[in-house]
Amino acid sequence: MTQAKQKPLQQKKKAKKGVQWKFTLDLTHPVEDGILDSANFEAYLKERIKVNGKTGNLGSVVAVVRMKNKISVTSEKQFSKRYLKYLTKKYLKKNNLRDWLRVVASDKETYELRYFNISQDDEESDADD
Repeated sequence: MTQAKQKPLQQKKKAKKGVQWKFTLDLTHPVEDGILDSANFEAYLKERIKVNGKTGNLGSVVAVVRMKNKISVTSEKQFSKRYLKYLTKKYLKKNNLRDWLRVVASDKETYELRYFNISQDDEESDADD
């Protein structure tokens, strides 16, 4: 019986270790071109990120930090990278930028905003002339 009591104590210690989820959004290209305002996007994320089913409830659980052309989201609770992509696409649609920008995963913890490749359309219009 003593062995059965010891196992749950060990599991509690592992759970208190404090795992963090950290994701980064790279806004370099649109911010340099003056299309996107990173401060406005940061405020949008702070308003819209849901914690425990409520928006505007970030507290100390989720931190949104802007560093020049990058926005970093750090969470102590489980946080989905896909949710960050969803909010980014929603912001782009709201500001009518969805037609020119797309959200691409550049590595495991980073999303990057890139322009759509329009060079194919230019080549077709040149061939028509």
